[in-house]
Parts: sequence; structure tokens; C-alpha cells
Amino acid sequence: MIRLDTDRPATFCDGLTRRDFLHAGAIAPLGLTLTELQKAKAASGKDDDVNCIMLFLVGGPSQLDTWDMKPKAPAEVRGPFSPVKTNTVGTHISEIFPRMAKHADKFSIVRSVYHTATAVHDTGHQMMQTGRLFSGGVEHPHVGCALGYLKGGRGELPAHVLLPKPIGRTGGNLPHGHTAGYLGKPHDPFILNADPNAPGFKVPDLLPPEYITALRAERRQKLRDAVDGATEAFEQNAASKQLDDNFKLAYKLMSSEKARAAFALEKEPEKTKDRYGRTRFGQSCLMARRLIEAGVRFVTVNMFETVFDEVTWDIHGSKPFTDIVQMSKEVAPNFDTAYSALLEDLSERGLLSNTMVVALGEFGRTPKVNPAGGRDHHPGAWSIVIGGGPIKGGRVVGETDELGYAPKTRPVTPGEVAATLYKGLGLDPHKELPGPQNRPLPLVDYAVKPIGELF
Repeated sequence: MIRLDTDRPATFCDGLTRRDFLHAGAIAPLGLTLTELQKAKAASGKDDDVNCIMLFLVGGPSQLDTWDMKPKAPAEVRGPFSPVKTNTVGTHISEIFPRMAKHADKFSIVRSVYHTATAVHDTGHQMMQTGRLFSGGVEHPHVGCALGYLKGGRGELPAHVLLPKPIGRTGGNLPHGHTAGYLGKPHDPFILNADPNAPGFKVPDLLPPEYITALRAERRQKLRDAVDGATEAFEQNAASKQLDDNFKLAYKLMSSEKARAAFALEKEPEKTKDRYGRTRFGQSCLMARRLIEAGVRFVTVNMFETVFDEVTWDIHGSKPFTDIVQMSKEVAPNFDTAYSALLEDLSERGLLSNTMVVALGEFGRTPKVNPAGGRDHHPGAWSIVIGGGPIKGGRVVGETDELGYAPKTRPVTPGEVAATLYKGLGLDPHKELPGPQNRPLPLVDYAVKPIGELF
């Protein structure tokens, strides 16, 4: 993550050094989170391509308490909630989503997603965001990063933005799938790394300190001269070319009025902010709408940063986790409000027709409620919701058995979910990328197909 507010000493003109922009002290862990803006075309504004907003429901929502209820199952399976009708005939969802039920015509439910990998959060994060599992040291690119690599950004905007922060500690020690992986750091998402619901919110990577904003045009040139005049030893470093490229991209982005305006959440009416909900997730969803409207191609919104020390979808029941009832009082209303407002807002602004919105988690939950009043990890079956763009609304794809334990019809893998997103974005899911050692790798395995019932 590029930092502009570091307290490290400065030695270049106007007190600026490379370190002021890196704050890392080493090349490898820079975490430069800008997409490769030099791939952007000269034309600004939006084109006719489909965009995507991915709402990642960190923790793994329970299919039985959300979008695949089993009212005829035993009490210890069906849980405490009842199904309610939606505005789509024959489709029911949980009563904990009253607003969402009014918009079922705008999204479809896939009830038969599953995977057979280890039942830990990290593997699910990887598979649902990349379509593949980290293996043999190869980390695959996030769908949004692959999109950015293939199409670039629009004008001065990054192709892929991640809000509000990347997924952190969730119990494993594996990649979470939010980076560009083997494509390299220049194709990583731009990461906000701030809470848009916090008082006095500002975008730290776009709104530099006063000593930078006070620079005039001629002093900016002095800054570049100073950077270019760094020691010969540094310039000969194998990573210096990438560093220089990213430095230029960072400066270009932070000095872009259009980019700053896209992140200017303070320009939204208070009524609109209330509509999305005054929460980190709610305001992140509002920010996502602003970014899509400005021309960003892909926005990832992580509902939570971790599954520890806060109430999330990870409803094991015992501390430090929450139970099913508490989830319904805090997490579900937060999602219901923000998701419904996002669909409404995109639709009213004419953006839903070319913007997919997918809400998904890393796995489902065990059918039987445990003694602590929660449900545990279960990658054997769960539900996702997806709509907008070329995706048909009001449909239900797949079904699970009477206990919600395993797919009964139309099983769907994470790879198929990724292939569906690629198709919706106008990309061939089997288009080859230059993988490690330039070995060609398709976006998803050749045998994997999109979910045809959604188109």
C-alpha cells in the first residue's frame, strides 16, 4: 500500500524521497496497489463494457439461514428463521432480508455451490476470487486483476479497486486471493485501506499531505528530477524498474482530479448515505457505486477484514465468534440495507444493466446447529447471489438435499463462478495469461464452463 503520510526523514527537494512514497523499507513487500494505468487508452469516460462489484461476505454465510432455507427440516437443522416471499413468484429467502426480498427480480440465486478443498477460510477466499486454489507456490490472479491486465483502466482511473481493506487474519496462513498473483504487483488492485464511514474520512493514497498539495507544477518536476537522480546502485537493482513505474503511476493517480473526485464520498447527500447504512460496509457499497459511475471496471468490497473480534458471518456460536441470533441482529441488517440500496441506486442511475453485482462467501455452514447456537464450516454446499449486466434476474440455479448438506442438482464449483464472471465481463474464460516462467495458463481450467442458466 502506498503511503504518503510517513514520518521517515526526507532528503530530496521539498523533503520528499522514495521512502516517503513507500514506507516499506524494501522492494519486495511494497504492496503497491495500483493497476497498470499505462494500459489505459487515451479516451476518458466509460465505454460499453460490463463492470462488476464483488461483495465478499467474509466468514461464510449460512445457506440455511439466508437463501436456501429448509422449513420442513428438523428444528436443529432449519434454524430459528422462516422463509418469506420475494417479488419473484416461487422464490423465497430468509425473513432476515426484508429489503432484499423486494428486489429478487434483479438477482438470481445459485444454491448449489461447493468445493472439496480444506474447510478453512483462506482456501475459500482464494477459490471464490480467482477460480483456482493456491498450489505449488502459484498464486492465481483475482478476477478483477485479470480484467485489469487484459483491458487496463479507463483514463486515469485504476481498473480494480478494493474496499475498504484486504482480508487479513482468518485462521490460516495462506494467500486470500485478492492480489494479481503471478501477473505481478503492477496489476494489483488499488486498495483504499481506510474506513469510509469514519469521521473525517479521506482517501490516504489520493489526498496527500499539505506539503505535497502545496507543490506547484515546476516543483513537481524537481521532485521527479530528485527521484531520477537516486544512487546508481539503486537504479541497477533488479526491482528498480518496477519501482519507478509504480512511483510514476502513483503520482499520476494522486494528482488526478478525476480520481480524487471518484473517491469524494463527502459529495454524496446525507440522505443517500443514510440509505446505504452508516456502517463501514454500507459506505463502502456507496463508494463502489461512485467508482463504477466514474469509470472503474471492477470493485471488490470486503464486508469484514477478519473473522475475529467482531460479529461476522462466521457463526460458530462460542467466543470469539457469534451465534445465529446475533448474526441476524447485526450482520444481516447491515447487508440487507447496503445490498438493497446498491441494487436500487444502480438501477435508478441506469448502471445495473452494465454492472454485475455478485455477493458471495467462502463456504457454507453445517446443517445441524451446534450446542453453542451456531453452525460450523461447511464447503459442501452454499448459496451466492448474482445479478446485473448480462445476468438474468429472478432465477434459482441448483438445489441442495433436504438438509442443505450437498448439491442435489446442478453442482457449481468456484471455477464455474469465476468463469461466469469472466463471461459476463466479456472475456473468454479460457483466454491464456502468461503464467509463471511465461507458461500459458487459462483464466480458468479449460474444462470449466460458465453457469449457462444465468445468461
